[in-house]
Amino acid sequence: MTAALRTFRTVRSSAPRLQTASFSVAARRMAGGDAGAPRSGGASQGDAFTKREEASENLYIKQQEQEKLKQLKAKIASSKEQLAKDEKDLKDLEGK
Repeated sequence: MTAALRTFRTVRSSAPRLQTASFSVAARRMAGGDAGAPRSGGASQGDAFTKREEASENLYIKQQEQEKLKQLKAKIASSKEQLAKDEKDLKDLEGK
């Protein structure tokens, strides 16, 4: 029996060993004050950074709207010029 046991141990030790990977799973949790959490209302609504950021956003939006208005006015002026030219061409054709 000892010979059989020795043979078994020899076969077992010479056999290729399978590698197993161990994984640990842990859920990630964010606390309320971590970066990326939305700012809550209340006291944070009145701090200087929030007011400055809101003013900067409003200024940017106002500048974008002014640029769009300028482009629309230029487009209207161009359309009026084209309309005047077309009306002149129409009068010339009717006069013949």
